[in-house]
Amino acid sequence: MDTINTWYGDIKSELLRRFSKVELLILDVDGVFSDGRIYLGDNGEELKAFHTRDGFGLKALANAGFEVAVITGRQSNIVQHRMQHLKVKHIFQGQSDKTVAYQQLLTKLNLEDSQVAYVGDDIPDLELIKQCGLGIAVHDAHPAVQQGADYVTGKPGGFGAVREVCDLILLAHGRLHQAEGISL
Repeated sequence: MDTINTWYGDIKSELLRRFSKVELLILDVDGVFSDGRIYLGDNGEELKAFHTRDGFGLKALANAGFEVAVITGRQSNIVQHRMQHLKVKHIFQGQSDKTVAYQQLLTKLNLEDSQVAYVGDDIPDLELIKQCGLGIAVHDAHPAVQQGADYVTGKPGGFGAVREVCDLILLAHGRLHQAEGISL
């Protein structure tokens, strides 16, 4: 089977074709945008770390006209603030059943499963990883999630996995050049 050489290694042509169908990227937060750890302060404040390269990738994707969403099981002001800063229009927090938000997004944006990529790291993400057109697990995802995914990133969650996915979508659409001129 033919492969294409990318910054992230060789990718089968068929897989890159699936990246080229993506119009909506949906991401989990904990374990995908962050390394999955939750830092708690003395006063109960919750802290998360986000990688700037992931933010740059999302801005590049949005700048190129793609839709981006997050669906997360937890509720966090930090996530709301970070996603708003990155101009993510579709933010679903506190979702015990992520498929409800997923269906709402497809209806609202008039998209089909084949036009969606979903990135996750743990069992609550597995159903959407299998349902969407391109299911993606981060490098350090649970083994069952990796086995159910179409693609496993070379980067772990919180350390550039989101950027890797954004770059591959842009590459597959011939729009990687649109990442230039974006500021964080």
